[in-house]
Amino acid sequence: MSTRPRITFLGAGSTIFLKNLIGDAFLFDTLSEAEIALYDIDENRLEESRIIIESLNNSMNLGRAVISTYLGVCNRRDALKNSDFVINAIQVGGYEPSTVIDFEIPKKYGLLQTIGDTLGIGGIFRTLRTVPVMLDIVSDMEDVCPDAIILNYANPMAMVTGAIQKTSEIQTVGLCHSVQICAPDLLKSLDMKAEKLRWKIAGINHMAWLLEIRDGDRDLYPEIKKRAAAKNKMHKHDDMIRFEMMKHFGYYITESSEHFAEYVPYWIRKDSPELIERYNIPLDEYPRRCIEQIRDWQSRKQALMAGEELEHEKTREYGADIMNAVLSDNPTCIHGNILNTDGYIPNLPSDAVVEVPCLVDGNGIQGVHSGKLPIQCAALNQTNINVQQLTIEAVLSRKKAAVYQAALLDPHTSGELNVEKIIQLCDELFDAHEEWLPEYN
Repeated sequence: MSTRPRITFLGAGSTIFLKNLIGDAFLFDTLSEAEIALYDIDENRLEESRIIIESLNNSMNLGRAVISTYLGVCNRRDALKNSDFVINAIQVGGYEPSTVIDFEIPKKYGLLQTIGDTLGIGGIFRTLRTVPVMLDIVSDMEDVCPDAIILNYANPMAMVTGAIQKTSEIQTVGLCHSVQICAPDLLKSLDMKAEKLRWKIAGINHMAWLLEIRDGDRDLYPEIKKRAAAKNKMHKHDDMIRFEMMKHFGYYITESSEHFAEYVPYWIRKDSPELIERYNIPLDEYPRRCIEQIRDWQSRKQALMAGEELEHEKTREYGADIMNAVLSDNPTCIHGNILNTDGYIPNLPSDAVVEVPCLVDGNGIQGVHSGKLPIQCAALNQTNINVQQLTIEAVLSRKKAAVYQAALLDPHTSGELNVEKIIQLCDELFDAHEEWLPEYN
């Protein structure tokens, strides 16, 4: 490792997310003088990001970091060269056309989605677009920065991270932000407080389980379940499906109701449209959010780029904490997505990607044994793992049959469409995404 650690940010056009992660990094002495390589394929967004990160570097970091930009695939290896950390936030195909396609074509078949970036038909085809690009990037890394650590923020988290970990020795961890806010946000939503909050979470990405929640030695679950049941009866709110899942499965889930609604076959149903209204499910939430974010960015960027002094407060993202722990050998604990090869959750498959506590220090990321999940929780996780594993197999083998099988096993898709319609839908999506996909047979 050089005197200045080198951080390469892939997908640097995600300006606000970039600002948050790099702003966090500037708060650590170990990272304040880093070389920061910004990489993107969009020239305008890359330049906007450069201006903002330079401004942030000057306003909060005394200009100590060195910022450089790299545009396009032809410059990618130069961006990665000698990197110590590679932060991945790419979105292959972007909002338009790919995300729009992922929603509009399934809608023709009566298949409705909320987010479509993790599982379901949208998550499957997002994986098919993203993983080949990531494996090309990893191949470059094996040549120019083989000791770097990949911090993957790209969705579908389990499938992108799993494909990398199954095919390369490059150390990789998938990072989400739902775990660290799960317990405190749950208590806040129920007007509860804890002086000595302790919790335990394990499972898979976007379907990890709050296995324990305590105030010191006092189990908070009985009161949580009582208040959650009452709240669901009183009025509509954004946590209704998570509370309903806790009622029937015994444990609160880490991910939002809008995400979780499309991982199971229970709520988004064309034969029971009243469920969507009753449980306050925001259909097409992700496209709507993308439009709002694009509009918000257009209004904010002029102020951000006008030379005003930028400020930053530490976020809850794990990225900078991981990099600091590795560089300083000062241990920290995170929740990360890693292969279950060492049996961190013994009743899930060894080749599944699990979201578990991880120790981070000078040795990198090391998973922590979390024990068996309650059988009903493991069983529900497995319904999603089936799709994840088959989709990774499809990308690696380039077999359409594996894509069909993943879609046929997807809980929401198979709950809405018959076999013929699912295969027809997949074929139409293959045609629509042809520009972004390798050839399948």
